[in-house]
Amino acid sequence: MKRGFLSFSLAALLLNVTAQERKAPAYPLITHDPYFSVWSFSDKLNGSATKHWTGTSQSLSGLLKVDGKVYRFLGDQEESLITVLPASDEKAYTVKYSESAPAAGWEKSTFADAAWKTGTAPFGDGQATTQWKSKDLWVRRTFNLAQTDFNNLKLKIMHDDDVEVYLNGKNIYSCQCFNGKFINVPVDSKILQKGQNILAIHVKNNTGGQWLDAGLVYVKPVVAMQNIASAKQTDVKVSATQTSYSFDCGNVNLDVDFTSPLLMSDLDLLSRPVSYVSFKLKAKDGKKHNAEVYFGASTDLAVNTATQEVTAKAYQSNGLSILKAGTTAQPMLKKTGDDLRIDWGYVYVAAGQKSAAKQYIGAGDAAQQGFVTGKVVASGATTGKKLALSTVLPFSLNGNAAVEKQLMIGYDDLYSVQYFGQNLRPWWNNKGDQTIENQLKLADEQYAAVIEKSSAFDAAYHAANLKAGGEHYAELSDLSYRQAIAAHKLVKSTDGEILFLSKENFSNGSINTVDITYPSAPLFLVYNPDLLKGMMNGIFYYSESGKWKKPFAAHDLGTYPLANGQTYGEDMPVEEAGNMVILTAAIAKAEGNAEYAKKHWATLTTWAEYLSKEGLDPASQLCTDDFAGHLARNANLSVKAIVALGSYGMLAEQLGQHDIAVKYKTMSQEMAQKWMKMADDGDHYALTFDNKGTWSQKYNLVWDKVLQLGIFPKEVYKKEIDFYLKKQNVYGLPLDSRKTYTKSDWIMWTATLTDNEADFQRFVDPIYKYAIETPTRVPLSDWHETTDGKQVGFQARSVVAGYAMKLLDTKLNSK
Repeated sequence: MKRGFLSFSLAALLLNVTAQERKAPAYPLITHDPYFSVWSFSDKLNGSATKHWTGTSQSLSGLLKVDGKVYRFLGDQEESLITVLPASDEKAYTVKYSESAPAAGWEKSTFADAAWKTGTAPFGDGQATTQWKSKDLWVRRTFNLAQTDFNNLKLKIMHDDDVEVYLNGKNIYSCQCFNGKFINVPVDSKILQKGQNILAIHVKNNTGGQWLDAGLVYVKPVVAMQNIASAKQTDVKVSATQTSYSFDCGNVNLDVDFTSPLLMSDLDLLSRPVSYVSFKLKAKDGKKHNAEVYFGASTDLAVNTATQEVTAKAYQSNGLSILKAGTTAQPMLKKTGDDLRIDWGYVYVAAGQKSAAKQYIGAGDAAQQGFVTGKVVASGATTGKKLALSTVLPFSLNGNAAVEKQLMIGYDDLYSVQYFGQNLRPWWNNKGDQTIENQLKLADEQYAAVIEKSSAFDAAYHAANLKAGGEHYAELSDLSYRQAIAAHKLVKSTDGEILFLSKENFSNGSINTVDITYPSAPLFLVYNPDLLKGMMNGIFYYSESGKWKKPFAAHDLGTYPLANGQTYGEDMPVEEAGNMVILTAAIAKAEGNAEYAKKHWATLTTWAEYLSKEGLDPASQLCTDDFAGHLARNANLSVKAIVALGSYGMLAEQLGQHDIAVKYKTMSQEMAQKWMKMADDGDHYALTFDNKGTWSQKYNLVWDKVLQLGIFPKEVYKKEIDFYLKKQNVYGLPLDSRKTYTKSDWIMWTATLTDNEADFQRFVDPIYKYAIETPTRVPLSDWHETTDGKQVGFQARSVVAGYAMKLLDTKLNSK
């Protein structure tokens, strides 16, 4: 018993140390837009290969050679997945399929499927190759193999929703869930057989979009490099625009900083697709040391899949030494969807003249091994796969002074999105009169000033959040900042309007989704409402151009990167109409005028009229929490409609339309009184009007408080808050009584309804605990389990900008 107690105590102590060392579930390194976004998925910068936010390898590597010894401080050797049976992201394939329930034995190789249809993967709605609109889909894929002894075989699959998978008649994967990205599921390779094999899948669509794509891969064993030690990481810090690491490397200390200067006050700088990686070396013994830093960027940063061929070259321009790489095919704006990376345009690594950098192009690990041995095998231009863009920076240390040098890594996507048939360039080059070389030169010349501005903003941002919500709130805000902005692309329409287009990361890949804009709004309302207008302009245009004819707002503008019209399979009438009206009012509150509302008054009026008829007691429909399914008489959705009508009344008053203002203010207040009776469930308000004994977070109430609309009595807030505090789990407050999962952005909104700091902290602390303890190591997920902290779905989404709701409330309403 005693030994068991000691073991438990030691385990608890180790867990506590790990939690204290962790700062984030994943660490932002280079963050600009949905395609140019590289992260470290481990607490140690050299603990794993760096990845795109989707989890696909985009390797950055860093080595330090000092006193003849080499230390790895950035990245690790990549685990290579070799294709056995390609999924459609690599190669098109056909299958037999049925949308009607087949006879027993459909999964077996002996089943006769000649009467089934033939279709090309992927299957789904929207941008899928083969449209699948029914509830169920059965698929059979026959393939031949000459060998079966694959090491670490895995099923590669993306599915929406529930799925069961069979290989040669044996079940290898079942899940009542959905995966908006490819996952790799271990499979016993003994199930394979030489000659013909059959992969059979049944997938069921429960709600929202649908999707199916699958293949088989195996893991190629990693051969460890020789004579490389692991640098000892001594610290990591995450601020709004920077992630900074410190290392102990023998006689030298090394600091490595990643800066993506996403400053919302400067849209030209925010849109410039260039990040800095800086290296600061200092001798610990005050003696003379010659050192070299190796930085490698894989050409995987410019491909969707590692099988794509790239062309790379080294050249000089504007006094810079530059490496450039991109796919040979350059399929610009050809692919749409969720789990995708860019495969057009070019990645760049640049160094200024003063750095005395040496650059070369080599093949993967060989480029690093050449640095270690001093025998570099390289070329100035080459074509291949998984190449390394390598830069070596020399350092001469003497005494106690630190020496700093920096590199720039950038991406020119040439054209970023398609907007109603027009290909749009990025904001920084919207006129087509700029070059990426000039942007890199500007970035080099402005390095000191940009770092100073970024550091000043980081300090001010942290201080503002600390004052508004405390230390844990401030740290969560630091963590969410770059993720929120980098889930958008900034462009300008052909009419000259700002467009700040979101990608619905690992939800369904939609572009400019209204119910993604809604939770994202607070951060942008605080720092630049023009960016929120950039999220709304396209939706207003869609209605006002006549392309969207319904009396409520569209759900989206398409599937990223094509914004040519809604592709989501179902409307969210009350949700999206309410969102757009509320956010227009929030812009008026933030700017102190209703000019933006005036510009779109006719459209806002149409939406308000719709909400006045359909909003109080909504019919069965989806809301922003569409993963939870359809719901009729949704009390929280009703709150949204009521608050939206009050917001419309507020806007009418600002525009001098007093009769309309009185009408809608009175309407919203009367509806609120009816709502209180309809939703009343004793000590709280119910999930739906007709289902007592249920509950849900009424996060939509927060706008009544933040915009000071005076619609609901404050007793409503308190009644709900007191009830919620009894329902919390270790990692947060569940979304509602149906499940134990939650949405952390909505918790932040709910927490803002509190009237004292102690209650606010009681909601925030479990979210912070989730962020530093979740076993799911991905960029911050907004949808997690409150019982064990695991990700349920979604990652790297812009909605974490909603954490700023408390900051927004403080800014707008502080005395």
